Amino acid sequence: MKRIHVVAAVIERDGHILIARRHDHVHQGGKWEFPGGKVEPQEPVQTALCRELEEELGIQAKCFEPLITVAHDYVDKQVLLDVWRVTEFDGQAIGAEGQEIRWTSPHSLSEFEFPDANVPIVSAAQLPRHYVITPSLDDSVAAFCGGFRRALEAGYRLFQLRIKEALSAQDTAQLVSAISAMKQEHDAWVLVNSDMSDAVQSQLDGVHLTSGQLHRITSRPSQHRWVAASCHSLSDIQQAEKLGLDFVTLSPFKPTASHPHAQPLPLTLFSQWVSAAKLPVYGLGGVAPADLGQLVALGAQGGAGISGYWPGSKGSEAQ
Repeated sequence: MKRIHVVAAVIERDGHILIARRHDHVHQGGKWEFPGGKVEPQEPVQTALCRELEEELGIQAKCFEPLITVAHDYVDKQVLLDVWRVTEFDGQAIGAEGQEIRWTSPHSLSEFEFPDANVPIVSAAQLPRHYVITPSLDDSVAAFCGGFRRALEAGYRLFQLRIKEALSAQDTAQLVSAISAMKQEHDAWVLVNSDMSDAVQSQLDGVHLTSGQLHRITSRPSQHRWVAASCHSLSDIQQAEKLGLDFVTLSPFKPTASHPHAQPLPLTLFSQWVSAAKLPVYGLGGVAPADLGQLVALGAQGGAGISGYWPGSKGSEAQ
C-alpha cells in the first residue's frame, strides 16, 4: 500500500491554534484536524504547505518551521503527515471549502476528537520548544524556588522537577506548594522525575520515567496528564510509543560534564530516530537554548537541559 504524503499546519495567532472539522462524507469524517492536504508528486513540501493553506483557508503563510513528522497506518490507508508550525500569515482565515474552522487554546485541543494520526500532533502543538530540568537542591528551598521563578519569568513553560536529595516532609510540602502556585500563575506544566515520591507526582502535572523504568512497565501510568521518558536508543523510543507516552528526551546530543564517557549520537542517526518517532522528541545532553535552530532542523520538538537553562547555572542563557 502506497503511503500518502500529507502536509499539515499548526497555525498560531494570539495564543490560539486553528483547527478545521472534516466533512462528514470523507475519510475520518466529522473529526477535527490541522489544515493541510496531499503533497503533489515532485512538489516541495513548503510549496505544498503554502498552496494548501491558500486553497483551504485563503491565507498566505509567511513564517513557518517544521514541527513533527508522523507516519501512521490506518486499516484502509497509510499516511505520512509532514507538520509545520505557522506563526505568521497574511489574510483572514475562512473555511474556503465549506469546512467549519475554529480558533482554540492549546490546552483545549485535548477536548476535540482528532483522527488517530493527529494525536502526536496535538501533543506537539501543546508543548513548548524548551524543557527545563531542575538541578539539585544545593541550597534552601527558598533559593531553589527563586531560580524556578526566574526561569518562568524568562519564558519557560515546561519543567521536570528532578531532585535527588532526600527532603523532610516540611521541605517537600513547602517546595510543592510554592511550585504549584508559580506554575499556575504562569500557566506552566511541571512533570516530576519518577525517582521522586508518588505523593509529589500526584500533586503536579505528570511523571518523567527513566529509560530503565520505561522497559519495566507494561502500560502507561494512567493518573497523569503528561507522561514522558528518557530515551537513548531507537528501541527506547519505540517502547515509549507502545506505551502511549506523550513525549521523550533523546540523549546525548552533545558531550556533557556529567557523563564525560558518553559519546554523542551522530547527527544523522539522531535525525533518523527523531523522524521515525511517532511522538515529540526533545534533544538532551549539553543542550542550551542557542541549539534550538539545529534541533528543529533535525526534526526535534526542541531542547531539554539543566545547566543550559536554569538561571544562574554555568552556560545558562536565563540569568
